[in-house]
This record gives sequence, C-alpha cells and structure tokens, in this order.
Amino acid sequence: MRPSQLALALCLAAGPALAGNDPPRHQLPVSPDGNLVVGLCDGETSIEVKGVKPGDQLTREQGQAIADTLMKEWRSKHPDAEWVVAAAEPPAPGQLPGVKALGQDQFQTYGAFTERDQQIWKESTDRLVAEGKRIFHDDKALGGTNAVSCDMCHPDGSNTHPETYPKFQVQLGRVALLRDMINWCIENPVRGKPFADDDPRLKALEAYILAQRKGVALDYGKH
Repeated sequence: MRPSQLALALCLAAGPALAGNDPPRHQLPVSPDGNLVVGLCDGETSIEVKGVKPGDQLTREQGQAIADTLMKEWRSKHPDAEWVVAAAEPPAPGQLPGVKALGQDQFQTYGAFTERDQQIWKESTDRLVAEGKRIFHDDKALGGTNAVSCDMCHPDGSNTHPETYPKFQVQLGRVALLRDMINWCIENPVRGKPFADDDPRLKALEAYILAQRKGVALDYGKH
C-alpha cells in the first residue's frame, strides 16, 4: 500500500459554506476553466485537474495520480513533518516508504496540535457523550412509548460491545452496524421510531456507548 492511500481524505470542491448552524466547509479555489478541483482535508492544499470536469468518471489510476500529486504538494510545504500511520505493529521494512508507524494510540496527520486544540476537541467530545448518556437514560428522549429506556437492559452501557461491530445480528438477519442495533432496540424493546442516520440523537448514543468501552481492543465481527 502506498502512503497516499493511507487515511487520505479527499474533499471534492464544494459550494460556499452555508449560513446558520451548518458546519464549516473548506473553501477550495474555483477553476476558471470549470475543471475539477480536489483538496486535502487540511483545507489548504488543492490541485486543479486539467481537462477533467466535476462529475467526470475517472479510473482508479487517475484517482491515485491525483492523490499522489496532492501528497507531493503537501510534503513540499511541510518538509519536516512526518506522515504517521496508526498501526498496531510496525510495517515490514520498505512496505510504507517515508511513513513512520506508531502505536494504536498515537497519530499525526497534518502536523502537531496545541494543547488548547486538544482541550477544545475533548470538551466537544465530552459534551456529545454527555448528551448520549442523557438520551440513553430517558425513554422520552428515545421516543419510547412504554417507559423503557436503554439503561434498563444495559446499565451504564454494559453488554453493548460496540467494538464487535460490524457483525451478523440474528435479530436483523443481516450484518449490522452499531447504529443498526441501536435502532432495532429503539423500535422493539423501547417501542419507538428508529432514528435517521443523520439524527443527532443517534450520533450521541453511539458516542456514549463507544465512550463506555474506550480502551477495549477492536475485535469486529466477534459475537
């Protein structure tokens, strides 16, 4: 696997950021010729793909060339930065040239972050987890109709095992994600209506359940 294939998030050129409470978006340059503009998730590095219009179907080789060009541009602007990959074990010699592998709990993508940055991110995450905890313990917030809430079967998020998803769930008769099982529980024991994938309540519930199992080794697919 090549370095540019490792957790590289490419953000296609988007329109102007929407007003109100919508999340901020990276603003990429507009091609005067109407060509496709692709940017890295640092919000700064971007390239214009000559002769390619937004919506054109590209081959995997063309996509790899775009990614390689973006990473080359980023590395030229950050010669002292390391592209660090989260890995349980160091890769074999020569497998990932120019990439340093660290332990599972260490990562670096576009440079070092300040303590203030990390504190802001932690507080934001804690707020989401706290909201998930509130919903987890509140049958009305879950939209239930029989006064049953998640904590009655899963005190403090116990026996949820989010680290084992995706896996086959007999109740659903298919491979399920954690959010699928949350919705199954809301629809059945709680007797409510399942949440849409983009519902903030579903995201908060996922955050709370995952936080309760923080530090547990990932073993997806295990029953």
